[in-house]
Amino acid sequence: MGKETGFKEFDRKVPGYDSVENRIKHYHEFLIPLKQEEVEIQGARCMNCGVPFCHNSCPLGNIIPDFNDQVYRGKWQAALKTLLSTNNFPEFTGKICPAPCESGCVAGINTPAITIKNIELSTIEKGFAEGWMAPKAPAVRTGKSVAVIGAGPSGLAAADQLNKAGHSVTVFERSKLNGGLLRQGIPDFKLDKRIVQRRIDLMAAEGVTFRNGAHVGVNVPAQEILDQFDAVVLAGGSTKPRDLPIPGREGAGVHPAMDFLSQNSWRVQGGAGNFDHRGNEIELISAKGKNVLVIGGGDTGSDCVGTSIRQGAKSVLQIELLPKPSAARTEKTPWPTHPGPAMLSTSTSQAEGCTREWSIGSKEILRDASGKVCGVKAVKLDWSNGKPEEIAGSEYVIEAELVLLAMGFLSPEPTVLEAFGVEKDERGNCKSSGFKTSKDKVFTAGDMRRGQSLVVIAISEGRECAREVDAFLTSGPSLLASRSKSKSDVVLA
Repeated sequence: MGKETGFKEFDRKVPGYDSVENRIKHYHEFLIPLKQEEVEIQGARCMNCGVPFCHNSCPLGNIIPDFNDQVYRGKWQAALKTLLSTNNFPEFTGKICPAPCESGCVAGINTPAITIKNIELSTIEKGFAEGWMAPKAPAVRTGKSVAVIGAGPSGLAAADQLNKAGHSVTVFERSKLNGGLLRQGIPDFKLDKRIVQRRIDLMAAEGVTFRNGAHVGVNVPAQEILDQFDAVVLAGGSTKPRDLPIPGREGAGVHPAMDFLSQNSWRVQGGAGNFDHRGNEIELISAKGKNVLVIGGGDTGSDCVGTSIRQGAKSVLQIELLPKPSAARTEKTPWPTHPGPAMLSTSTSQAEGCTREWSIGSKEILRDASGKVCGVKAVKLDWSNGKPEEIAGSEYVIEAELVLLAMGFLSPEPTVLEAFGVEKDERGNCKSSGFKTSKDKVFTAGDMRRGQSLVVIAISEGRECAREVDAFLTSGPSLLASRSKSKSDVVLA
């Protein structure tokens, strides 16, 4: 794979970024891609390591050494085929995945890891540019029909796989826009929505039907779906945000992060500012001229930072309850584990002018005489005993006119689950055995089944759920590609 000495001969090189000064003036992507020959050289760094931990570190089981080698040798079309055999949407993961594969790269033990994520993105984009991603409808239809509830990454992956198997698939999406988090939450400057729509259009051309404005359990009865389809996949995501129950929380000026992000994304895509992507009239949330406090140090909080800066915030402060993580691996994050938030990183948004603080607890939302938010009473925390303890005398006030809560998600909204009468687990997620729910012919996948996770995991969930659904519909073993299958067993891309 690659060139055995390539990792010693060539330095790791990743795409560049437009300057902060330029990119904060717009909502477009600002990645500066490498030239084709530069990407091929990066493929040469894959070192024929014998045991490719990158493969196991990828939630999709991508056959990484193979497509690295194919890119290195200029066999781009072959690399695309290899990539698509395990990943339905490399254009998404190539942009927004945190790349656990690179955390497991053997070269990364004592040298910079292979640029797997960028090789993946370069491969799929070349595929579209060269016309290799033309629609390929299944040659034979099975006569079976499947309803997929939710057009987020897991629902799209399940729909794509089931359509490839020859089943007739209809995706029900309550929003006017398809893509779920990809379309409504992740900012345009990280993932251009034309990229999402390009994939939706391709799936539609291959035979997948999309029904938008279809809120199952509200304006579309669940029983109607059960009567019309041979199987159902519930993939509505985990959309109920974790709240902050402290004094002063109620009232204007404090918002869940996703309300802020989805509203801005809708406006950037041309939607009316006082309506959301479902057509509901909403309060306009704006960071312009305000001191913005983002509570929560993860990716969603980072997206709030970048969006607030582009809206013209006066200042942006991001605080985190947990202590500041190490900038290097520790005994708790050994190779080849993906350390995630347990290892310090700085996002492109955070690099644009955000202040960050760790070990901070929020005690009260402060409001002025008119009821507007004017600050947050905070306290510094001591984690030396393994749990947060307030440091006596450390209380202080953070000035803020807009507070965004980016503390993760608790569970799916219950409407769909209750409409179908499926059992829920103790967290409010859809309870399942494998991917099958307690209701006959109803399956579930993604965050609705397992709780909040990464987009790449959601895609894997959709693929694996599709295998179970296909086996159910055909009363036999599924031939759909699986993470657990070897390359030679993969039947469908």
